[in-house]
Amino acid sequence: MSATPYPAALPSLFVSHGSPLLALEDSVTGRWLDGLAAHLPRPRAVLVASAHALAAAPRLSAGAAPATLHDFGGFPAALYALRYPAPGAPALAQQVAERLRAAGLEAVPDRAMPFDHGVWVPLRRVFAAADIPVLALSISPQRDARWHYALGQALAPLRNEGVLVIGSGGFVHNLGALDWHNRDA
Repeated sequence: MSATPYPAALPSLFVSHGSPLLALEDSVTGRWLDGLAAHLPRPRAVLVASAHALAAAPRLSAGAAPATLHDFGGFPAALYALRYPAPGAPALAQQVAERLRAAGLEAVPDRAMPFDHGVWVPLRRVFAAADIPVLALSISPQRDARWHYALGQALAPLRNEGVLVIGSGGFVHNLGALDWHNRDA
């Protein structure tokens, strides 16, 4: 990539986004996220790896204006009315895909990939103006630690190029593996 180097590497962050209601409700976590941007240099773009986008090979949102996906059910109507209209980052998606391929990893830029709630809920709190380009990245939980380390190594230089790299999910995020009918779950 030929981006202007930042004076110092941006941090990489993990954000436990919790319930989608984080986008609406007043909470300690929400207020903390509301103030986070004041403690960071303004990034030229944000890459969010979301626990809600699963794929065998990394998928990257490559559309100019990704849709806001409401990938949940049973919440108040006001939550479904929310949008996060941040611009996409198609050129960055292509550059990241090339970088991943150079590291021996597959990469699939996807112009139809929306911002799932693992992307837009925390970003709505951190960068409420939705004026910073966003690139969503799927995760591949079936891959081993070596593969994930290689992925991280390939993405790490983005931090020196003004891209804030965020992992979004939860400490445990495999809700599909829960037995919701077992009272001891």
